[in-house]
Order: sequence, then structure tokens, then C-alpha cells
Amino acid sequence: MDIHEKDLEEMKKDYKDKETQQVISRAVQNVGIATAAEDTSLYTTDQFHFAIDVDSEAPANQQQSGRCWMFATLNTLRWHIEKNLKLPKGSFELAQAYNAFYNKLERANWFLSRIIQTANAELQDAEVIWLLNNAMQDGGDFPMMIDLVKKYGVVPHSAMPETYCTNNTAKLNDILTKLLRKDALELRSLVHDDASREKLEARQKEMLTEVYRVLSVAVGEPPQTFDFEYRDKDGKYHADFALTPQEFTKKYVSINLEDYVGVCNIPEKMVPYGSSFGVQDSNEIIAGQPNRYLNVPMEELKRVAIEQLKQGEPVWFGCDVTQLSDFQKGILSLDLYDYNKMFDIDLDLTKEERYVTRISGPTHAMTLAGVDLDENGKPVRWKVENSWGAEAHGKPVGHGGYFVMDDAWFDQYMFEVAVRKGLISDKYRGGLDKEPVILPYWNIFNPVEG
Repeated sequence: MDIHEKDLEEMKKDYKDKETQQVISRAVQNVGIATAAEDTSLYTTDQFHFAIDVDSEAPANQQQSGRCWMFATLNTLRWHIEKNLKLPKGSFELAQAYNAFYNKLERANWFLSRIIQTANAELQDAEVIWLLNNAMQDGGDFPMMIDLVKKYGVVPHSAMPETYCTNNTAKLNDILTKLLRKDALELRSLVHDDASREKLEARQKEMLTEVYRVLSVAVGEPPQTFDFEYRDKDGKYHADFALTPQEFTKKYVSINLEDYVGVCNIPEKMVPYGSSFGVQDSNEIIAGQPNRYLNVPMEELKRVAIEQLKQGEPVWFGCDVTQLSDFQKGILSLDLYDYNKMFDIDLDLTKEERYVTRISGPTHAMTLAGVDLDENGKPVRWKVENSWGAEAHGKPVGHGGYFVMDDAWFDQYMFEVAVRKGLISDKYRGGLDKEPVILPYWNIFNPVEG
């Protein structure tokens, strides 16, 4: 249909009749939509206490990068190391730059491999376009971090500190994307010219050597060995010299990451509750395990998260932090903004409707650090450790970097938790042994997509 002058007149009349919206417009135009719609009565800075509280460490800061999934995983590993070594709270951090380096190197290798595998498809093929659009991003997920830690280990922050380029990844990703897309054209041409497998692999290795060089210049080379020195809570000095990353991980990371699995609640008709699933084109480490998740009802997801918290262990999780959140106040609440009344419209949708229309999906990873339960043992609100630091742009971030999430928000915008497999009830745990449903690469759950 076309918009005619008569249509415009009717629209103008409709707005003229909306006297409330005309008054509201003054506030909206002066301070913006979110600020004008925000319910300030939800601020609870003097009530930041939780019945079950397992973590209150100084939060890390991912700066201008999309490494939340990595930070959240390293935060959980840090918690175990601090506990086992009896370190003073907030005195220890793992090096995010170390794992970021290898993540980008592995991602480049995965991308070039997929380009070779899809070389006979047209450049206009949907999957080829998707691959080129996502040649180098920061995104990832818990299963991908498991593979990175298994292969490369972890190191203390002091062994490989953050750099400008790890804190601000946009230009580095841009350079690598251009380089990889150029390489993609060459590899496709070699395949079309019937190049041997040996020639393709040799050229791919040369391309990866260039990627390694770019990463080394921008991020710094990962350490091969390092010294680990610390004082515990009692002031006792400890030192361990000339450790490799794998030796440090084996000695100081007390948990087996393979005991953990991503437990999800996604409204995906292809994946009934109790089924395992994966996503096409979502594995960055060629020799790693395929990404696998278990889809369960929200009640089960909450139950396993609460049980792990009760046992004194924080919980990695993925959610849609872009929805109904205020990062300065540290609030995630369904009642935070009332856009419906502001504009006299209806934005209400179910979780499934938001998911299938790509309004909402997993956009950010954080850590559950505590929970409040009512007299019936049901969750009321959750304590969340973020990775945006305690201050940004001269303003506070939440409660010293921690957020409060109400349980209604949890229902609507929580998608995944990483918990020990043994916590999953027998009714659903068997789904991990079933053949997984593989969702298409363009599914909103694909962690590789930027």
C-alpha cells in the first residue's frame, strides 16, 4: 500500500486526540525514551543483600569488547582458584587477553577451513554470505571456552595483561576481517583450480601465520612460561616458577570443565524439552568437541542454578541484557520501563514470539552470584556479577559491578546456564545421550554470529 495525504491527516488527528502522549512528548524529547519511561521506585541500592550469596569479588571489565562469555567463564574459574588458595578477595584475576588471542587464531582457522569446504557454492550462497559477514567477531559461548581451556589452559592476569586492542576490539576485528575475506577469495580460487589438499593446507598455514603476526602486534604474544607468586589471606608468601599455561591449569584449576554443560530454555519447536541440540557452523576449534546444549523447562533451569548456588558455587549464564535493563542502576526488571503507556501501544509478546522474530536472544554472559528465596523456596531475585567493571564514563555500574535481576525478568530473558551435569534431574539428563538436533547456522542461538 501507499501512504496518501488522507492517511496522513487521519494519523495527525489520531495523535491530536492522544493528549497524554502530547504531554509525555516533552519529557521524551528532552531526556530520551528510556529515561522518561523508567520507574525510579525500583532502585534498591540500600537493599543489596541475598540469603544465598556465594561471590562478592571485584568484577572484571571487558571494556569495549564482546568477550563477556570469556570473562564470565574466567570469573567462575577465578572463584575456584581464590577459594582453594585462600586468596584475599579481589586480589586475583585470570588473563582474558591470553584466551582471546587463541580464540581469534582458532576462529581464523575455522573460518578458512569452512571457506574451503564451501568453495564450490556461489559467493551469493546464503551460508557463504553468512560466513563472510562473520569472519571475525568477539562472540562465543561456554562450550567454546571449555575447548579453549582444554587446549591452551589459562594464565594469571599478570602473565598477559590487557592491551588497548583487547579492550577495544573493533579495529582489530576490522583488520582481521578484511584479511580473512581476501584470503577467502584466494582459497576459493585454488579450489576451483583443483589445487591439491596439501597445497590448500600449506597456503592456509601461511595465512594463519599472518593472523598470528597481526595478533602478536596488537595483543602481544602469549607466554610460554611464567612465574606465579601470591600471598594468601594469612599473609603467607607462595611462589611457583617457570610454569607453562597447561601446568598452571592442571595444578590450580580444581574443576573439570567437561563436568559442566549448557542447560537452556529456548522456545525452539525443533528442540523439545529433554532434547540436546547444537548449532551448525558454531565450532571454532576444529579438533574440539561439538557445541552441545540441553533444552529444559524454565522450572528445571532455575532448579539446577539454585542447587549449584546452594552448594556454594557461582553459575555462568547467558541472557538478553539489552531488554529492560539499566546498567548504571544495576537493575534487570520487567517493570523498569513502561513503553506501552508512554506511546499508547502494545509491545507485549511471549518469549517464543520474541525469539522467532529475533527481537530477543542470548546477547550477554554473566555470572549468578546469589539468590533470594521465598518461604516456599521459590526465587524472588538474583544477584548477578557482570563484567563491565564498577565504573564507566565516570558513573557507577550497578552495585560495585553487580546487578539485581528480578525473577520475572529471569523467566523472560534467561536462555542458558552452565551447571554440573550431576545436578540435572534424571527426567532430563538422559537427553544428553541422545542424538542432538542441529539448528541451522542462521539460528539466533549461534554464538559465532556478531
